[in-house]
Amino acid sequence: MNVFFESALITAILASAIRGTTPILLAALGEAYAERSGLLNLGIEGMMVAGAFSSFAVALKTNSLLSGFVCAAGVGLTLALVFGILTITLGVNQIVVGLGLTIFASSICSFLHRVIFGNQFPILFGAGGTNEIPILSRIPLVGQALFNQHWLVYLTFSMVPITYILMYKTRFGLRVRAVGDAPRAADACGVNIYGTRFFAILLGGLLASLGGAFLALGDLAFFVPDMVMGRGYIAIVVVMLGKWNPVKVCLGGLLFGFALALTSALQVAGIKISPVFIFMTPYFVVIIALLLFARSTKLPSALCMPFRRESR
Repeated sequence: MNVFFESALITAILASAIRGTTPILLAALGEAYAERSGLLNLGIEGMMVAGAFSSFAVALKTNSLLSGFVCAAGVGLTLALVFGILTITLGVNQIVVGLGLTIFASSICSFLHRVIFGNQFPILFGAGGTNEIPILSRIPLVGQALFNQHWLVYLTFSMVPITYILMYKTRFGLRVRAVGDAPRAADACGVNIYGTRFFAILLGGLLASLGGAFLALGDLAFFVPDMVMGRGYIAIVVVMLGKWNPVKVCLGGLLFGFALALTSALQVAGIKISPVFIFMTPYFVVIIALLLFARSTKLPSALCMPFRRESR
């Protein structure tokens, strides 16, 4: 009986860690493109909140999860476009714009939630379903945790090697990295600096909003205004800890995911620890990792620097 319980507990923690990693990893992969092109998107937190709220509201009204995800994608692209116009085209400070977008998106979503739902927090029945992969899901201990997940979990983790190949093995990735490190040299070689950065930020906004949508539709099946709880900022930290390498970024996301899963396990186990301490544990782990590894991180040379083509 004890062996069965321990096996079930390990499976549950692993499955929870994978789900907890997914929204952060989605946002982080998009942010990796943006930062490598020279854009620091602090609006990622607001994009995740907007993706979570819009997907939940639309899915609840239409009874269609797909419509919710599509709506979240559109909202994320719209916010990313606003960020791009202000920072890339007009040259407004990226940090100011990012924080402004987060405050705006979080506030408007909280307001709309109160207008639409009042003080109620409805649950979206049918959300959070899983897609079991036959045979693989029967592997002892890890089968159910790894191969009985939401379809977006599979898509997210499959994007890690794809992103690595695109970033480091293709001409597209070379252009993105060149734009973030030496934009004037890249411009002299004929690279479209504005187009590359717009593509990177749009991709970042799309993935961040889908990360938020996963929280609402793929994991929790409800929406509360503060449900993102800093995951967007954690994604930024994970990107820098991983040095923009998608594989290392994935490992950083898993670190937070496992810390989050362990806090849930501590609560279920009934360990007498202050709830405040339990909830802060995942963020404390990330801070420790940041202190240990951030010193060796070299930022892209043109990060946060607006580009203006010199007259010829």
